[in-house]
Amino acid sequence: MSSVLFTPLSLGPFGLVNRIAIAPMCQYSADDGCASLWHLQQVMQYAMSGAGLIILEATAVERHGRISHGCLGLYSDANEQALARTLAAARAVAVPGTRFGIQLAHAGRKASTQRPWQGGKWLQPHEDPWPISAPSAVPFAPGYQTPEALDDAGLARVKAAFLQAATRAVRLGFDVIELHSAHGYLLDSFLSPHANQRTDCYGGDRDGRTRFPLELAAAMRAEIPASMALGARITGTDWSENGWSQDDAGEYAKGLKAAGAAYVCVSSGGSIPGVSIPSGPGYQVHLAAHVKRASGMTTRAVGHIVTAEQANEIIAKGDADMVALARAILDNPRWVWHAADRLGAKIEYPPQYARVAPSLWRAAHLARPEDFKA
Repeated sequence: MSSVLFTPLSLGPFGLVNRIAIAPMCQYSADDGCASLWHLQQVMQYAMSGAGLIILEATAVERHGRISHGCLGLYSDANEQALARTLAAARAVAVPGTRFGIQLAHAGRKASTQRPWQGGKWLQPHEDPWPISAPSAVPFAPGYQTPEALDDAGLARVKAAFLQAATRAVRLGFDVIELHSAHGYLLDSFLSPHANQRTDCYGGDRDGRTRFPLELAAAMRAEIPASMALGARITGTDWSENGWSQDDAGEYAKGLKAAGAAYVCVSSGGSIPGVSIPSGPGYQVHLAAHVKRASGMTTRAVGHIVTAEQANEIIAKGDADMVALARAILDNPRWVWHAADRLGAKIEYPPQYARVAPSLWRAAHLARPEDFKA
């Protein structure tokens, strides 16, 4: 099999050594937004993985924009200093050619919740909750806080928060800034007709609902240097009737491209609770393929991409230009090494590990069923 997964890719102002990205996976292990020892080991593992692009987890641009008390942030000097230490350690062990990105986010009406392993519910009065904001005063689900609808001053505050976080990301030397515009968080809730009930220029039809995120993307592109790439994670569909559709996602990607974004990562769901999502291997790939065809945008697929052959086929068929790994890389931080071995590609990895041939390992989730036949 030709290993197109391990071919270079141009991404805005620079190139990636391969088509594999590590998806931004929340670790819920920060201290008032500050990266902890958990992040130190986690990002160092990512740096040695061989993935061409590492996107750090959703990082709140303001304190009230965190999902939980454990979410990473980039809203204070202490946040910036802690992340600088983490990145310095990761870069010291990184595979040559590794690029680092950060996903800047605001949780909007899904903020002020417990960590997943604490239940994931909204914070109770004894758990130090905080006020939340959204495009409209529509709670995410019954029992959740009702958010404050952002007025002009609130919109200006949010925009300024994103831009100050971008300035910090520039100082930290990231290669990529990715806007989190998916999963029902603030920017995505502007897009959703279920969450956005505004009657001003930021509501109504699709043009109105996409206006604020696109204005923010353009402002972000103007704020950061030309040497950095701007991207966005977007919702391919919210899996509901009269909601956000594949066609909406394609048009939104066109707008992001016009605003200066270099790529989109196409996810789905999370905008409204209780919808049926047909989860399974590669269940979102068709959404990425649609967005790529509709927009001409460099596109990344994500969602239950597990095997080397599966990832390679997505690129070979032209359904996406990149793939993002999440659970697979958490399960096996050496996934990329094994995938290269399976596909006959040569990659670099730390010389301290050169004495161990990846072909000796054969992790179960990278193997084919026939490899286990007696």
